[in-house]
Amino acid sequence: MGLLTLEEVAIHLRVTKKTVYRLLEKGDIPAIKLGHLWRFDSTSIDMWLHQKSVDRTAKILVIDDDESICSLFKDALEASRHVVTTVNDSIKGLELVKNQNYDLVFLDLKMPGIDGVEVLRRIKEIMPDLPVTIITGYPDGNVMANALAYGPLGVMSKPFRGSDILSAVDNYLRFGYQVK
Repeated sequence: MGLLTLEEVAIHLRVTKKTVYRLLEKGDIPAIKLGHLWRFDSTSIDMWLHQKSVDRTAKILVIDDDESICSLFKDALEASRHVVTTVNDSIKGLELVKNQNYDLVFLDLKMPGIDGVEVLRRIKEIMPDLPVTIITGYPDGNVMANALAYGPLGVMSKPFRGSDILSAVDNYLRFGYQVK
């Protein structure tokens, strides 16, 4: 593949260009500067990615009333040695956030009882720095707009596959925050 541009490496990593710039600022990504432009050796990037993800696991909470979605998360993530807890009830999810330490939460916006926006608000009160990824079939709706008021978060649009779930978690583990 050779040398990649900033745009190409962002696509390769499945992150935004802004995330690549942050990694460059921290000196965390292998890169060379040719003139005024950053370039990335594809082999070095792949080795860097491998080193970032080796033996890293996360403790993950999934709050979704759809049992098939919970099963998809559990199957995809446990196969990669992550510890996954799934709940179908907002109240139980909030109790777990209060009493357990999670690295990452996946939260459905459309929930019976307490909706996902209210759950997100309460999660941010309990654990302000806990990364939350919203899972929704309505990424452009009013409910999503209300959720965005509680700060930066990841978004996964339904339908998605197990590989999409793994990519989201891998990005979190590699970069320490939610991206694209």
